[in-house]
Amino acid sequence: MLMEKLEARHLPQMMILDNGHAVRTPDDWRIRRRELIDLLSREEYGYTPEAPERVTGAIRPAPDQEMNRAFAGKAVQQTIDLSFDTPGGVFSFPVILCVPRSAAKAPVFVYIAFRRDFPDRYLPVEEILDHGFAIAAFCYEDVTADSACMNRLAALYPRDEKTGWGKIGMWAFAASRVLDYLETRDDIDLTRACVSGHSRLGKTALWCGAQDERFSMVISNDSGCCGAALSRGKIGETVARINAVFPYWFCGNHLKWSGREGEMPFDQHMLLALTAPRRLYVCSAEEDSWADPESEFLSCLAASEAWQLHRLAGLVTPDALPVPGSPLLDGGVCYHLRTGAHFHSRTDWGYHMACRERFRI
Repeated sequence: MLMEKLEARHLPQMMILDNGHAVRTPDDWRIRRRELIDLLSREEYGYTPEAPERVTGAIRPAPDQEMNRAFAGKAVQQTIDLSFDTPGGVFSFPVILCVPRSAAKAPVFVYIAFRRDFPDRYLPVEEILDHGFAIAAFCYEDVTADSACMNRLAALYPRDEKTGWGKIGMWAFAASRVLDYLETRDDIDLTRACVSGHSRLGKTALWCGAQDERFSMVISNDSGCCGAALSRGKIGETVARINAVFPYWFCGNHLKWSGREGEMPFDQHMLLALTAPRRLYVCSAEEDSWADPESEFLSCLAASEAWQLHRLAGLVTPDALPVPGSPLLDGGVCYHLRTGAHFHSRTDWGYHMACRERFRI
């Protein structure tokens, strides 16, 4: 049943090198991986600039000692201004880091947030701390505006009209700079770093984790069109619709694929596969038809070839579409469908943390 549904999408070949040879080994995958990043950079998200040589962090003075015993004494909370050089000068943006006092080195969520609130309706900080995880959160609009305005970070790099990075690429770049800073800390377990986001920021987390292999896990929540969901055969939001409303999320070349999904040389299973052989977690909501849970789920299934190539299970699932309340956590590709609408809920976070605790990632 599932393979028939997948075959009906007529996806482009993922495991064929540009020279026409089949991808048969992990070494072949390293070559194919570079090809896929180049393809998605050129046709969808734009090319990401080189990382800066150094990222520094200045901890803001706390008004009192309360932040040393934040959340009923469970954690140390700091606001840190990260800075790095760009072609147009030094750029800075703030990150809130909250580390549980219970762990010598804490695994961390790098969370790309919609708002500066901490905690936030999408970010249940205390519950996350209770599970022993640190959180490094930044507001995406502190990096660059969610609009066509090329301000802040966007104004500091030259940008090609066709292949220059869009806003998703810029926000993803910032998430990697957070990890650069965390590498200077002695209270974070860098072997257990996860990048996570919801909706458009779920797309961002996927693109960040695809490029930055330092993240041991990538979580995309309700990311939908041009995120986790296959574009071919998708219901709800389409490539034409997203390009009409949010063209600045992508590179200029992406506009040409509006209404031409069947002709694209790529689809979103290729983006998901770039996390392999690390852990990938895709989450959907039953009522979120705009994101299209079935297309997100089938994309996970199609991407699984990349894990199987490494002799790992990809998505482990019965031959049936998923039902809410039955998370699929046994493979390198994890997935759950929950009841309700488009939201990053405590239910989602509970499954995320259960997966991380199970596999110690």
